[in-house]
Amino acid sequence: MKLIHSIGPNPHVVRMFMAERGIEIPMEEIDIRAGENRQDPYLGTNPAGQSPCLVLDDGSVVTEITAICEYLDEKFPGEPMMGSTPEARAQNRRWARWVDLNIVEPMANGFRYAEGLPMFKDRMRCLPEAADGLKACAQDKLKFLDGQLAGRPYIGGDKFSLADVLLYCFQTFGTQVGQPLDPALKNVGAWYAKISERPSAKA
Repeated sequence: MKLIHSIGPNPHVVRMFMAERGIEIPMEEIDIRAGENRQDPYLGTNPAGQSPCLVLDDGSVVTEITAICEYLDEKFPGEPMMGSTPEARAQNRRWARWVDLNIVEPMANGFRYAEGLPMFKDRMRCLPEAADGLKACAQDKLKFLDGQLAGRPYIGGDKFSLADVLLYCFQTFGTQVGQPLDPALKNVGAWYAKISERPSAKA
């Protein structure tokens, strides 16, 4: 088994999740700035050209960060982060999905269509006119989440989960590319500071 990864928030999510679970597997880094992910031999492994991807022992490939994390969570021994009951897993998946759709996607595309446009304009369809609106959508949902976090320590409740990993990694990235955390969001700010202290945040 091998994780092919790179710079960027998506690989950071998987590495942080692995660090939380104590999972160690071989890793290979590719240079996405140079477009290595859009060339062979990587395209032969992952035709979508995205990073990261997990190559299994039988040669099959798992892509998409939530799928990779869930697979690793089930594959390796130890207390699962996704939960040990159907109810716990449903709540974890619910919040991971919510964060992904409502904050991660508009934040990431807001970057790709603006600050990241020189890198992405020849790799995917970009909509520069949508960048400001997408960034605003992400901020709207962070404001909503700020209210939700008033009564609980983590996004999904009392336990640290994949939703926390997703948002932490992407907000860390957002802060570096012109989408800083609004200081008015006190609960999200306190949550972010708390997550930053976890050793896995540096993965």
